[in-house]
Amino acid sequence: MPRAAVDPARAAATKSLRQEAGRWLKAGREAAGLTQAELAERVGLRYYTFVSQVESGLGRVPIETQGAWAEAIGIVPAEFARTLLRYYEPELYRLLFGDAAEDAPKARAAGRG
Repeated sequence: MPRAAVDPARAAATKSLRQEAGRWLKAGREAAGLTQAELAERVGLRYYTFVSQVESGLGRVPIETQGAWAEAIGIVPAEFARTLLRYYEPELYRLLFGDAAEDAPKARAAGRG
């Protein structure tokens, strides 16, 4: 079965969400007092440039390493994975946690959660 053409609006939304995820990850790394190279070393990456790619929205944290990333920057792994799921797979996040769950990270960020 042929693959459907990429919807430009959806592609732009995906790019925007990945950039938001990257900003969130960068803020977490900086709050932990780590450089990109230090984070890369802690999570077992050969090159720190992968951290840079993820923080810029060009890459994603692989599922199999999310626990290590979470521990390295001091975030509960389940919360880390849930937040990344919201950015990386918003429709799956909505199906699993419902629309009301979308407001939870915003409330926590504003000190209301």
